[in-house]
Parts: sequence; C-alpha cells; structure tokens
Amino acid sequence: MKILDKYILKTFTITFTTVFVILFFIFILQTIWLFIYDLAGRDLDLMLIVKFLLFGMPRIIPLVLPLSVLLASIMTFGNLAENYEFAAMKSAGISLQRAMKSLTIFILFLSVLAFVFANNVIPYAEYKFINFRKNIAQRKPAMAIAEGQFSEIGYYTIKVDKKSGENGNHLTGITIHKKSLRGDGVRTVIKAKDGDLISNENSNILKLVLNDGYYYEDLIPKKYEDRDKIPFAKASFKKDVINLDLSILNGDQNDQKITNTTTMLNMNELNYTIDSLHKIYNRDLVSFAENIHQRTGIMNVNKAILPLKKDTIKADLLSLISDDEKLQILQYASSNVASTIFSIDSSKDELLNKQKIINSHYNALYDKFVVAFACLMMFFIGAPLGAIIRKGGIGLPIVFAVLIFITFNFINTFGKRLADEDGISPFLGSWMSSIILTPMALLLTYRATNDIGLINIDSILQPFQKLFQKLFPSQN
Repeated sequence: MKILDKYILKTFTITFTTVFVILFFIFILQTIWLFIYDLAGRDLDLMLIVKFLLFGMPRIIPLVLPLSVLLASIMTFGNLAENYEFAAMKSAGISLQRAMKSLTIFILFLSVLAFVFANNVIPYAEYKFINFRKNIAQRKPAMAIAEGQFSEIGYYTIKVDKKSGENGNHLTGITIHKKSLRGDGVRTVIKAKDGDLISNENSNILKLVLNDGYYYEDLIPKKYEDRDKIPFAKASFKKDVINLDLSILNGDQNDQKITNTTTMLNMNELNYTIDSLHKIYNRDLVSFAENIHQRTGIMNVNKAILPLKKDTIKADLLSLISDDEKLQILQYASSNVASTIFSIDSSKDELLNKQKIINSHYNALYDKFVVAFACLMMFFIGAPLGAIIRKGGIGLPIVFAVLIFITFNFINTFGKRLADEDGISPFLGSWMSSIILTPMALLLTYRATNDIGLINIDSILQPFQKLFQKLFPSQN
C-alpha cells in the first residue's frame, strides 16, 4: 500500500505544482494590469518594480491555492479513472476512501500551512506593499507625474514637457488643470515656465513650487444672461506653491493611518481591535441614549411639577397658560421633536458605519479560516468529481473547476459584501460559500464511493415514463 500511496501522492503533487505555477502566473499578470498605472511611465528601475510585485504576490495565494487544489484533484483522479487504474484498485479490494487517504493527510497539512500563511505572511506583505507605494512616492515624488502626458492627483491634472535634475524633481513646461470643488468640471488652468517638486519622507504632502506663470479661471456670473459672454479672469505670478496630497495617489485617502487596514492584521491583532471597537461602539450607544433622554426634558418636567400642590396637578395645567404661551410651547415642542429626529438619524448613520467597520474586521478574521477550509473542501469536491467523470487532461476538468470556483468566489464575495453592509452576520457572510458547497462535497464523495454517476438519468426519466404509461396505456 505504501507504493500506491507514493504513486498517487507523486502524481497529485506534480499536477498540483504545475497548475499552481500556471495559475499564479496568470494572476500575477492580472496584478500587473491592475497596477499598470502605478508602474508605467513612472521612471522606476527594475528592482523597484520587482519589489512592488513581490509584496503584491502573497495576496494572490488565497485565490490560487483552492483553485489549484480543485483542478489538480479533478485531473489526478480523472486520469486514474480514465486509465482504469481505479478499476484495478477496486478489483484488489482498495476503496476510493483508501486511495484518498495519503492525499487527505497532504491536504490537511496544506490547509494548516494556508492558515499560517494567511495569518502571518499576508498581513506583513500587505503592510509592506502599501507602505512601499507610499515610500516610492515620497522618495521619488517625480513618479507621481509622467512626462508628456496628463497625470491626475486629487483635484489636479498635471502635464510637464520635461523632467530633469536629481530624481526628475525639476519640471519644465507645466500645465495644470484644477477641478472645481463643486464637481462641475475644470474651472482653473495654471501654466508655468518651470517648477520644482519638494517632498518630505515624514509627510504625505508634496509641494509643487511654480515659477513665472499665469492663472486662467472661468467665472460664472450671477445673472444667467451674462453667462453667454463666457467671462474669465487672468493673473500672473512669479512664484506660487501648490500642495499635492500623496495619500490620494497611494489609495489610502479614507484612512491616513494605513496600519489600520484589516488585511494588515493577524488574528491576535484583529481580536484586540475588534474588542476595542466593541467598547467604543457600546460607549457611543450609551452616550447617545443619555443624550436623547436629556433632550426629551422629562427630568425638567418632573422638577417643575413636584413643587406644585396636589390640587394644582389634578387641575388642567393648560388653563393656567395663556394662548400665546401655548403657541410658544407647541412651537418649541415641534422644534424639539424635529431636532431629536435629526439627531437620531445622524447618530444611527454613525453607529451603522462603526458597525460596518467591526464587520469588516470580523470578515478579515474569518477569511483566514475560510482559506484553510476551502482547500480541504475543494479536494473533496474535485477528487470524487474526477473519479465520476473519468476524464483527465486539461479539457473537461478545467470547465468543471472554473464553474465551481466561480460559484465559490461569487458566493464568498456576495456574502462578505452583505456582511459588510450589516445585512447578515459576519460569520454567515464569510462562511456562506463553504456552507453551500460542503453538502456538494459530501454528495459527490458518497456517489463516487458507491459507483453512482454524476447524474442518474434513469431516476430522472422514470417518473415521466410512469406518467406516459398512465396517459397512454395502449402504447405499452
């Protein structure tokens, strides 16, 4: 049996390694395509590009690993079934479960390795990846602006004719289009003879010092009939400074503290952060409840009523108030209610956003376990499926593998997005794909073990045959 185990394990590992390398290369090309804007025309040397890709590679593993296990399992067991090697095993009294034993141990080890990788390597690589992009922009600020083409940085679109000097920090022939803060297009154009880029490694602000230039700004008259004249203002300057926010270039404009990104945290850090976020959420919830309680004015009403005599309380209090005072009280009450409703809505939105942040941390925590379980689940889907379809090679197995993986990835993405929006619990959102596909793995294993085909045509057609016999008894 050791010879058979070694043979199956060797066949699987060779297939798995080949598939993993090919898929990894394909996903690397996808990464290059996604970040082509950061790499092309940025005057980066080869080593910087290699480091950029190396730090981005670990994030691909959670996608490539389960798909590689699935495809390698289908191909390996499909080849064994197609070449009648399984038939020989069964004639010798070796069941499918026994044939899968060595690979099951290997996949369990691979799942543990995937969890360790997701918990330690990926967070470190994500931290290095984002900070590497930030450091490149700070050390070589000229990379933010390509020569001879427009480069967009926040509200500014910048074009330079030539870059020179150390690290290309001296710019010649500068044209800048500044977008309107109201979002109605470009209203300001700045042209300068030359300029210099000045950066600080401890700051996200990149200074662009302009020399000998002009401002052109479109004006919008208050009177509608004057707008057809298209008036504009023009001004000259000897020196001007524009501050560019590099955090927008690095894609972390929503969070200046980039170390708070959930993908950069391991399991212990996520647990600590989630606990802190829950404490902050509960504290804000109590503070909001106390604030609303004070807004109702119940405490003030009680203080005003207690000094009154019992006979006065029993009497109609409104009879003691004039009509003008009644009107003022109603207006005050209406205003207080409107203010309270606005406060409730704004606090509700704030609490919902904090809950979404908590959910995103939970999703990052559960993802580390989902990746490990996905490897095991994909093996128990692929191995029985290969034995059932009895096809190896790269034809039909790839079709099944792609369909199953797309289904898994779609459900996983849908569940996590729904959990991020607080539609369902983070646990259910992260594990939704595994919960749905695990019965499929069990069913395929059962059918392959009992030599049942993928689809039993007779069981499907039998009810229709009985119905046909009842409707047309003369045809029997």
